[in-house]
Amino acid sequence: MNPEYPKIASHEEWLVARRQLLEQEKALTHQLDALNVQRRALPMVEVTADYRFTGPEGEVGLAELFAGRRQLIVYHFMYHRDKGEGCPGCSFLTDNIGHPAHLHARDTNLVLVSNAPLAELEAFKQRMGWKLPWYSSFGSRFNYDFHVTIDASQAPVEYNYQNEAELKRMGQLDMVKGELPGASVFLRDGEQVFHTYSTYARGLDILMNAHHFLDLTPFGRGEGWDGMANLEGKGLNWVRLHDQYDGAKPTKHDCCA
Repeated sequence: MNPEYPKIASHEEWLVARRQLLEQEKALTHQLDALNVQRRALPMVEVTADYRFTGPEGEVGLAELFAGRRQLIVYHFMYHRDKGEGCPGCSFLTDNIGHPAHLHARDTNLVLVSNAPLAELEAFKQRMGWKLPWYSSFGSRFNYDFHVTIDASQAPVEYNYQNEAELKRMGQLDMVKGELPGASVFLRDGEQVFHTYSTYARGLDILMNAHHFLDLTPFGRGEGWDGMANLEGKGLNWVRLHDQYDGAKPTKHDCCA
């Protein structure tokens, strides 16, 4: 028997252990429910800047990204212009996004936004086979103001609500540069747009459904950090673009560490 496999038990022993875990799962579910209530109760800030984006329909403002709906989720997608492709972690997350009809039914729109020319984004979108709306914020202050393009010449360094001094103290400053991932939520009331929430780094894990499916399995995500097997020695860098798994070398990325 492979020593990395769970131990073998009788059905009765398994049932005792499973019921114990169920109590912890229920407790965590209640904690998450309470956390979601707190998230929805956050105050909101009016967006007064006239951010401009480029999409298939031409130049649009932030209000147009709602597509007539009241709520908007923006995924700040890291696009590497030097490589001509998206971050593997952001691409992995995008692959996990389901059919938009379910969000639309709750008056919510979801779009990708990247700090790169639209033509480059469209080419990668076609390669990946994605149908999601994807807008370019290239030439806009949008990415700088929402702390997903880090350039000290454009805005003070800040990521995941930590300023430059705090990031340096935590030993993370070297990782915080260029394009970084995030998600932001907006609410529209007529012509007014409000920012209600943003999350970064590991806060984005909630959006990665494949991770949660893998968390149900004995090997988990196979990354090694969770005490389970580090599958094939790939560790945290196991994620690849979905057309690069067959024999292709994984791309090193630190975007969601």
